[in-house]
Amino acid sequence: MDKIGLGTANWLVIIVYLIAMLGVGLYFTKKAGKNTDEFFTAGGKIPAWAAGFSIYATTLSAITYMSTPEQAFLTDWSYAAGNIAIFAIIPILIYFYIPFFRKLNVTSAYEYLEVRFGASLRVVGSLLFILFHIGRVAIVVYLPTLAITSVSDINPMLIASIVGILCIIYTFLGGIEGVIWSDVIQGIILLGGAILVIGVGINYINGGFSTIISDALENDKLITAGNFQFGTAAAAIPIIFLGSIFNNLHQYTASQDVVQRYQTTKSMKETNKSLWTNGALALITIPIFYGMGTMLYSYYSNSGGLPEEVNTSAIVPYFIVTTLPAGVAGLLIAAIFAAAQSTISSSLNSISACVITDFKQRFFVKKKGNDVLLARLVVIIAGVLGMTAALYLVSTNRAETWNLFLDITGLFGVPIAAVFALGILTKRANTPGVFIGLGTAAIVAYFVQGTDLTPFAVSMVSFLVSFVVGYLASFVFSDKGKNIKGLTIYTKSEGYADEVSKAE
Repeated sequence: MDKIGLGTANWLVIIVYLIAMLGVGLYFTKKAGKNTDEFFTAGGKIPAWAAGFSIYATTLSAITYMSTPEQAFLTDWSYAAGNIAIFAIIPILIYFYIPFFRKLNVTSAYEYLEVRFGASLRVVGSLLFILFHIGRVAIVVYLPTLAITSVSDINPMLIASIVGILCIIYTFLGGIEGVIWSDVIQGIILLGGAILVIGVGINYINGGFSTIISDALENDKLITAGNFQFGTAAAAIPIIFLGSIFNNLHQYTASQDVVQRYQTTKSMKETNKSLWTNGALALITIPIFYGMGTMLYSYYSNSGGLPEEVNTSAIVPYFIVTTLPAGVAGLLIAAIFAAAQSTISSSLNSISACVITDFKQRFFVKKKGNDVLLARLVVIIAGVLGMTAALYLVSTNRAETWNLFLDITGLFGVPIAAVFALGILTKRANTPGVFIGLGTAAIVAYFVQGTDLTPFAVSMVSFLVSFVVGYLASFVFSDKGKNIKGLTIYTKSEGYADEVSKAE
């Protein structure tokens, strides 16, 4: 396939956007440089709406911006059950999880694991998060690289390096406050860009919106009765919904990039508001991003089809560059960069928070005011590792990146979410039992991924094995309640002591 090229106007828009994001990082440099509390939690002064928008932009990412339309283009809207699952778990988060994270005043989510299960679980949980997010950074760097190289002859190694380096720089400079406000800007750009793509596509299709709906209904591109049945060719929505519940429990209870934002607002009430803001945005995402994929299916079905040489993971940028006017196309490619950068910067800051809080300050000298430089060094190292992994994906021209991301989640992320659930929801769970459950779940998830089960089913299996085996194995050991006493010390001033003490 001949490369279309971006053209001068589009490149100019992209460069202006990237420079603007660096400007945001520079603006917050002075504030972030005071101490690690400012660098990792912004001193708890972020408005609820901004924190919610940041959670949304962080969890959305370029994976959603490019892979959600790809999924709708190739199949249907069944994966939208995952967005509904986000909204469904918010009451669970507010009732069970947020009080623990807020009242313990944790910077790292894994501080809770030490209070409940000891330092060993804290280390394992933090390491799993770091591995998971280095993999996530790789996928998210890869997608905008794919977007540019699908329409340009520029060396993909150069593009991946530019994307990664720019994210490293403004995360290095601005800390979490710079990351959050960048997320707000990037979230607005990516939502606006997606709506613009849909509007342009409708205008270019003969018959417009009615043709899109007609094509979607005729080719089962929305939701059909088969989506609610097991054992059919269609993706089963009940499996997707339940699997997404467990994936989202990982994201919102055991993943540092989101849990860290719970401490950036001034109160628990504000944290709860941020979650409802994020939930509302997750629902808005459904018609926008799945609708984009359905529109693209109709567009290419009525215009000779998508060229065989085009990787379906690059269908969004390919459409943008081949159909939209110069300048506008550049703005929408910048939206893909925005989706990528919001996630990468959050991951890098959170990896840094884990390394500093869970390792350096936990096991060595705890001098928060002197750790900002080390935190920034960790941002650089994590960013380089993520870029290196991204270059591997570039070399393999990987398609269907959403399923790859879900596979990584099921292996590294979901089992640790079950550990948090065991700690918060049960009294019997203890350290040896939880370790047995965690190890068993990781092994089972690895082998199950080689079967025909969907990634969502893998997540269900992974969580349930970790939870059930961890709980049952705890009966074999006699250290019941040992670390719950430590939890009482942390929470007695907040009125949790009586409830927790019952487990002693």
